[in-house]
Amino acid sequence: MKVLDWYFKSNLLIRILLGLILGAAAGLIFGPKIVWVSPLGDIFVRLLKMIVMPVVMFTLIVGAASIHPARLGRVGAKALGFYMITTAFAVAIGLIMGNIFQPGKGLELAGAASGFGKALTQPSLIETLVNIIPKNPFNAIASGQILPTIFFSLIFGIGIAYLRESEDERVKGSADTVFRFFEGSAEVMYKVVNWMLQYAPIGVFALIAVVFGKQGAEAFGPLGIVTFAVYLGLMTHMLLVYGGALAIFGINPLKFFRRAKEAMITAFVTRSSGGTLPVSLDIAQKKLGVSKGVYSFTLPLGATINMDGTAIYQGVCAIFVGFAIGTPLTMGQQMTVIMTAVLASVGTAGVPGAGAIMLLMVLNSVGLSVEPGTTVAMAYAMIFGIDALLDMGRTALNVTGDLTVTCVVAKSEGEIDEACWEDVGVPEKAVS
Repeated sequence: MKVLDWYFKSNLLIRILLGLILGAAAGLIFGPKIVWVSPLGDIFVRLLKMIVMPVVMFTLIVGAASIHPARLGRVGAKALGFYMITTAFAVAIGLIMGNIFQPGKGLELAGAASGFGKALTQPSLIETLVNIIPKNPFNAIASGQILPTIFFSLIFGIGIAYLRESEDERVKGSADTVFRFFEGSAEVMYKVVNWMLQYAPIGVFALIAVVFGKQGAEAFGPLGIVTFAVYLGLMTHMLLVYGGALAIFGINPLKFFRRAKEAMITAFVTRSSGGTLPVSLDIAQKKLGVSKGVYSFTLPLGATINMDGTAIYQGVCAIFVGFAIGTPLTMGQQMTVIMTAVLASVGTAGVPGAGAIMLLMVLNSVGLSVEPGTTVAMAYAMIFGIDALLDMGRTALNVTGDLTVTCVVAKSEGEIDEACWEDVGVPEKAVS
C-alpha cells in the first residue's frame, strides 16, 4: 500500500528508536491511563514467542552442519576452541558488570503488571546440566525448552555434517537434501523475522508507554546504566581477553588494534559481522600477514559462531531483567546464562536481530519467560528499544574477536608473516 510507503521505506532502527521515545513521552503525558495500548504490545510479544523456537532449531542445525568435519583439523579445532572460550569469558564479564552496576534495581516493574505473580522454581545447576539432554526432543521443542532444543539441534547438525562427507553417494545425497531443507527453512524464518520486525516499532511503543505510564521519568536511569555497563564490558573484554591472548602468543596488541581498526569501525557502523567479512579478509592478508589457509576458514567461521559482544549484552541484560522484576538472578541461574549463550552462539549470528532473539533464549533458560502482559515482557521491551545502540558496540567486538582468534591460531601454526609486524609500514602483499 502506497499510503504506508513512508513507514516501510524508512529506516527500521530509527522507527524502533522513535517508538521508544514516543512511547516514553506518551507514558509520561497520559500516565496510567495509557494502559489501553497494552494489546498492541501483547501482539508483539506473541510474535516474538512464535518465531523463537523455529529460529533456534533451523539456524543451529544449519550452523552445525556447515562446519565440515574434513576441515576440523588442527586449525579448525583451535579456532573453534578459542571462540567458545572467549564467548564464555564474555558472558562472565557481562554478568560481572551486571552485578556491579545492578541495572534495573529499584525499577519495581512488579507493580506495573499483574501477569507475573508466581515465584520462579529454578532447578539446581546439576539438574540443569542433566536436563540439557532431552528425553523427547520433540516435546522439548513444543514446550519451549531452550537448552534441550539447542543440544538436540547441534547434535543433529553435526550428524548431517558427517553424512555430507560420506563416500556413499546415496547417503551423501540424502544428507545434502536434509541440509537444503533446513537451510531453506532457516531462510524462510529470516524472512518471517524481518516481517515481524516491521511491527516492532508499534510493539515497543505500546510496551514502553505502559512502563513509563507507571514508572514515570525514573525509567530512563536504568537504561542509561545498561548502556554504560554493556560498553564498559565490551572495552574490558577487548583489552583484557583479546589483548591478553595476543600478548601470550607474542603479538603486540597495540599494533594489532591499529591494523584492525578499519574492520572495527566498519562493523560499528554497519552492525553486521557478515557485511564486514570482506574487510576482515583483506586486513588479515594485507595488514596482519595471516596465511590464506588460516584466515579463509577462521574468519567465516567466526562471523558465524563468534558472538562475544552479544554474549556480554546477554549477561548485562539478563541481570537487568532480573532486577527490574524484583527477582535477581541466583548464581545457578547466572551459570545457566553462560551455558545457554555459549551453546546458542553456533549459527545464530546470521539471524536478523540476533542479539534480541538470543536474549529471549537466555531469559527462557532461567525461567524468565517473555509472555504478554508480564513484567518480563516490559523489561525486555525496554532493552529492545535501545538495541540498535548496543548492537553497534557488540558487533565491533565480535569482528575484533574474529581477527584476534585468526592471528592467535596463525601464530600457533607458524602461518603468519612476522615481517608484517616488524615493519613500520604496512606491506602491500603478505603470505598467502
